[in-house]
Order: sequence, then structure tokens, then C-alpha cells
Amino acid sequence: MPTIRLATLSDAARLAELAERTFRETFGGANTIEDMNLHCKTNYGESLQAAEISNPEIVTLVCEESGNLIAFAQLRYGHAPNCISANRAGEIQRFYVANPWQGKGIAQDLMSACIAQMEQRQVEVVWLGVWEKNPRAISFYKKLGFMEVGEHIFQLGLDLQRDIVMARSVRSTTPNA
Repeated sequence: MPTIRLATLSDAARLAELAERTFRETFGGANTIEDMNLHCKTNYGESLQAAEISNPEIVTLVCEESGNLIAFAQLRYGHAPNCISANRAGEIQRFYVANPWQGKGIAQDLMSACIAQMEQRQVEVVWLGVWEKNPRAISFYKKLGFMEVGEHIFQLGLDLQRDIVMARSVRSTTPNA
């Protein structure tokens, strides 16, 4: 039975591997290898993930099964784009489930854990950016009560891409996904 918990510094190396692998699985087929390599080099690595785990403005949740990390989410507090109207907003900065575990309820459980973390921080609105060319993720977020509220640019390597900004109230009841 998979468990979801807060990441610790001892998870940094495994988290870096999972983060890069899931990012490449999700976006590698639709982007150049050069842009993917540049993005991964800049964003993933044991020291980078250790710094994120240690940052008090970031919460990293990992989902583990039999000692293996199978999914993770990173939550960030503070800055929100202008399209988010709330006194206290939180971002789901990263949200990934390894391919073999997709479609098994892990994403719903991980999202519930994310929302619980937002509630603990008294966040009013949770938001995220999702690539406009990722219909599966957009559909998943819509099922959980997120609505499109704007857009922003996500830089992948040297490529500037359009992300849809989606948001929902933390206190919303979510339909069963």
C-alpha cells in the first residue's frame, strides 16, 4: 500500500531521479532533446532537491511503495500570478506520478495530501500551471475542481511555452475522480 509523507533530506537523490524521469516521460516526446537536457540539468539533481526540501517556503510530498518513490508533489507559498485573487495562495509547483502507477488512484490521494497541506497553512486558493498541450492533466485537474483563470510562460530549456493557470478554493468539495 503506497504511503504519502513529507520528504526528508535522505530522499534528495531518489527524488531527483524520480523528478527527472517523470518529467522526461511526460514531456520528452513533445520537446527537443536539447531543451529537455537543459531543463533537467537546471532543475534536477540531488543538491537541488535537497535545497528545495530544506526551504521553508516549499513543501515536498513523496509517495512511496516498498521503499521506492513512485510520485511526488511540491507546494510553494508566496508569489502568485495576477490572475489569482486571494490573500493567501499556494501553488502546486510540481505534481508527477511515475507511469506504471498512473490510473491507480495515486494522483487523487496525492492531491488530497496537497490540499491538506494547503489547509494547514491557511491557504485560500490553490493554483498550478499546466502545459496547454497536456490534455490528460488538464482533464484531471478539472475533475478535482480546478478552473482555468489565466496563463503564464513556462521556459523549457530555450523554448517559451504557454501554461494554463488553473485554480480552486482550498475549501471546495471535490467530485470523485
